Amino acid sequence: MNVALYNQSLSSLNADLTVEFVTPAQFETHPHKVLLTQAGFKAEAEQLCTLHEHRLLVCALSEESSESYRSTMSSALKTAMNYAYTSLKVAIPKETFLSALVEGVLLGGYKFESYKSDPKKTSLKEIMFANDSASNFSALETLFNQSVIISKATNFVRDLVNQTPYDMTPQAMAVTADSLASSNNLECTILDVNGLESEGMNAMLAVGRASINPPRLIHLAYKPSNPRKVITLVGKGLTYDSGGLSLKAAASMVTMKMDKAGGCAVMGIIKAVSELKLDIEVHAFVGAVENMIGGNAYKPDDVLRAKNGKTIEVRNTDAEGRLVLADVLGYAQEKVKSDYIFDYATLTGACMVALGPYTTGVMGHNEPLKQEWLSAAEQSGEYCGNLPFNRHLKKLIKSDLADVCNVSSKPYGGAITAALFLDNFIDEDMKQKWVHFDIAGSAYTESAWDVHTYGGTGAGVRMSLNWLMEQCK
Repeated sequence: MNVALYNQSLSSLNADLTVEFVTPAQFETHPHKVLLTQAGFKAEAEQLCTLHEHRLLVCALSEESSESYRSTMSSALKTAMNYAYTSLKVAIPKETFLSALVEGVLLGGYKFESYKSDPKKTSLKEIMFANDSASNFSALETLFNQSVIISKATNFVRDLVNQTPYDMTPQAMAVTADSLASSNNLECTILDVNGLESEGMNAMLAVGRASINPPRLIHLAYKPSNPRKVITLVGKGLTYDSGGLSLKAAASMVTMKMDKAGGCAVMGIIKAVSELKLDIEVHAFVGAVENMIGGNAYKPDDVLRAKNGKTIEVRNTDAEGRLVLADVLGYAQEKVKSDYIFDYATLTGACMVALGPYTTGVMGHNEPLKQEWLSAAEQSGEYCGNLPFNRHLKKLIKSDLADVCNVSSKPYGGAITAALFLDNFIDEDMKQKWVHFDIAGSAYTESAWDVHTYGGTGAGVRMSLNWLMEQCK
């Protein structure tokens, strides 16, 4: 589907269908109010009505906000895709809403049909945005191009997350990273089992030991000349999680291909950063592992020595993502001296209990930094919530046998205790520069909402790019 921006009025563009946004107040004086009323249109939030005789798709807005435009544009596009029209045009009401409209089209129109033998086709091929408001078209064009890059990076992540565990193994993730490096002029380093052993990454190795698909550590780097800042991103890349010997229930194993969403997110973020040509150096680290069962699987009661030398008592092999991250965080801090380090992981079901299925949990020691991210998320259209640390929760991961236990001694505050576990593997000088994002609820959906269809959502990409672009100003 081709999406284009034109420095022309809406009336001068030739398209099969026109999308028009209407608030309740505007509806009162609409030229087709009688016809729309006869069709049952009341200008209620996100209500749509197509007047085919006028080639007009009227869309109700609850309010003029980016969130409302994004969601309504997504609904309009999905409706138009069911018609036989080949082109659609829409006027940009205000410059500030352009990104939301582009995301409504590119994210709302996303479909993953790689495994369909007969994917449903749409006649809609061209979406045209008309500049009816902005006087500075050059600035508008820059914003449009940024929005397209960010949206396509989000869909790139969705594609990776939606691939099956048979197809997207740790080795396949490494191949994907290498291909991305070639196409986007990135540096790429891959560690295999021998490399992981030489680096002392025993926690990550233990998680992947029982799988026929051996683990890989991926390091992608974008290095512009004279960068303003150096940023490290770390992603959990569990290509499949059976739970290990602490085996998941059968129903809980379904959708576990999404456990690689954090690793996929950091790959999508660095993809967009390189295409936006941001003046910041970015390093993306992915721990790509498959957690399976077998005679050589790691066990509850094992004690593992992580990359930074700390020992971990294993009480549950289904708390495996934090073990992988422990080693990858240690490796990343050793290899790159950065201004900030951020990790992304589908880490805990407890985060969904706390914040619901749409919201990313934000954790760390630096309150002002976390507030920056909450603001970036709001501006980008993602939902985030702050989950605060406290010293009493930290006591729940104390081990009498090792330095730390991989699960809490009590079944409460699980998202926070998982983040406090990771805190053990953040260097002292980086603790105020680290933020942990638990995307367990936000990274995957089995029912459509907003611009999200079934499957991966690309959680973390839009908010991260919003924050990163702010660092370039």
